[in-house]
Amino acid sequence: MALPAVSRLGRYLLTVIAGGMLAGTVAAQSSDNASLEAQRAAFKQAYATASQGGDSWRPLAEGLQNYPLYPYLQAASLEHDLQQTDRATVEAYLREYPGLIPANDLRRDFLQELAQRQDWTDFVAMYQPDLGDALSCYALQAQLAGNAKLDFNRDLATLWAAPALPSACDPVLQAAYDQGLLTPARIWSRIDAAVDAGKAGTVSGMAKWLPPEDAQAAKNLALALNEPATATMAAKQWPDTARAREAATLALVRLARRQSGTADTAWQTLQGRFHFSAEQRDRVLNALALFHATDFDADALARLVNLPASAQTPASRDWRVRVALAEKNWQAVLDAIAAMPPTQQQDDEWQYFRARALSELGRSDEAQHVYAAVAEQSSYFGYLAADRQGAPYVLCSTQPAADAQAQQSVLAIPGIRRAFELFAVGMPKQARREWTLALANADAQTIRQAVILADERGWYDRAVFAFNKGDALRYYPLRFPLASQDGLVPQAQQAGIDPSWAYGILRVESAWMSDAQSGADARGLMQLVPSTAADVARRNGLAWSGGDSLYDPAINIELGTRYLAQMQDRFSGSAWLASAAYNAGAARVNQWVDARSKLPPDLFVATMPFKETREYVARVMYYSVIYDWRLHGTAAPISTRMAPIGQLYNRPDPPSTRKDLTCPAPSVAAASSAPPPAAAASTAASKASAPTSDKVH
Repeated sequence: MALPAVSRLGRYLLTVIAGGMLAGTVAAQSSDNASLEAQRAAFKQAYATASQGGDSWRPLAEGLQNYPLYPYLQAASLEHDLQQTDRATVEAYLREYPGLIPANDLRRDFLQELAQRQDWTDFVAMYQPDLGDALSCYALQAQLAGNAKLDFNRDLATLWAAPALPSACDPVLQAAYDQGLLTPARIWSRIDAAVDAGKAGTVSGMAKWLPPEDAQAAKNLALALNEPATATMAAKQWPDTARAREAATLALVRLARRQSGTADTAWQTLQGRFHFSAEQRDRVLNALALFHATDFDADALARLVNLPASAQTPASRDWRVRVALAEKNWQAVLDAIAAMPPTQQQDDEWQYFRARALSELGRSDEAQHVYAAVAEQSSYFGYLAADRQGAPYVLCSTQPAADAQAQQSVLAIPGIRRAFELFAVGMPKQARREWTLALANADAQTIRQAVILADERGWYDRAVFAFNKGDALRYYPLRFPLASQDGLVPQAQQAGIDPSWAYGILRVESAWMSDAQSGADARGLMQLVPSTAADVARRNGLAWSGGDSLYDPAINIELGTRYLAQMQDRFSGSAWLASAAYNAGAARVNQWVDARSKLPPDLFVATMPFKETREYVARVMYYSVIYDWRLHGTAAPISTRMAPIGQLYNRPDPPSTRKDLTCPAPSVAAASSAPPPAAAASTAASKASAPTSDKVH
């Protein structure tokens, strides 16, 4: 049926009405946003006051009773005043906010306080299981205070399996020993678990409860863990018992990691002193071969080739290839890869180097066939292989569709509302906890929509951690955000470095967690140690207001890009070497350069002794390509980013050299043997940690 004609006046009135409705909607939305911002500002002020204890926060929180984060205020005050707080006050809060994270924290912390007071009556009344080993042991202390006897299976079996326990458990373990529950067999089972975990303190602590003849054997194990060189010297006087043989094996293996030559000498002495088992001999021989390899000793390749099959591991097979690469012994490279099990051979790294070896040996047709298969992967080695073929890069990028109805359901989850507000008020750690709890049992669609909402709010690390496997790896725009509000591109340009490289470093270092902090106290998005950041600020005439300022993304990026520029200048403009130095330290990289500077960059990276640094450089270079594509739609080839050592690097970037990133249909051969193109892009970025100081294989 035809619609009746609308008069000019009618159309005008409809337009006025619609315009008024739209203006009203916009005005209402603007008013809502202003109200929310006011609530956030009020919460921040009230929370800062509540964190100092007392009730002074309450007047500041007027009107916040319906704000999602209101329960955090009283909890902060109670946490500060915990030593003066009574059970009734805490229980009242727990009744008002059951199951909330601040309530659970308050219960746990108040139980700790009650234990310190030795108020076992209130402790037992409030205790709940599964709150951690310390509180479990305090609960057992409460039992002991009431003259109850311990039962090993009921009370201790779970704790006993832990290789290390908090000090709260010491009185409980002593009581268990006094009651005759810690038999030598049980003690040795815990010692064995502690040795496997490298917990020398636990081993030493258990030794005192063993008979004298066994106590020394336990002390020998602790010595092997802590001081392997001393242990191998002392082992010359040990009896040839099963425990002594295990301690000697452990000492030799650990010494090989630190001083392979000294371990060799000790092995020559001790192998005639003890009747080592075949398994123990294999462990020692493997460690000696492996760590002579990481030292690139003259006989390293021969050791690995001659290693008995029973002593070989994936790491020793890897290092057989790496040593051959360092020597540019291309036939040995092929032989080493051929000696791997089929599944290990198919790793894109080894297929790439198989193609490299074939090419160097003049077998070009075979090499190109292998390169073609590797180049169908979106990865560091896939892109190196594509450069060898002059082929475009594979990148199959998709974006999950936003679903307004599903997003409303997500926003109706109280924990998600709290998570978003905690992020908005600058409390990302608490925000992540609320997020994790709220989505613990969520389906994939709910998580996708939650991540899209988080990304819209600038909470970028949610995508990095949520989309880390399967088809979700293809959500490249979410997994590799640009975050223009943090100013990385202009800061990188001012520092004279490639923004895509700076983005790659940031993405690997922190996974976009602005509050990331490593064990070495590296902080923020680009993981700067405060002392380093202070030095960078001084050199560049930038303001410096202390270590906590590194949690501000803009400050962190300003200082981080300048530090990257310093590292790049130190290595003749080489971003890939600067990346290695950013992870492992410039001094170590200089040592590696002094030893193997003639190697091409791809071989040099493959022969870095630290597994973490090899993978770090590969990820940074790969991520740099992804970010280049995100910024420009095409990318500079990965090979142009990796100039030979000693060659001054000036970033060439003419349009004719740039790469297209496409998503072709995989070949039949590649589809049958290779993972999906995005599979190799999986990141371990959740760690945001400092590099290890040990050689890693």
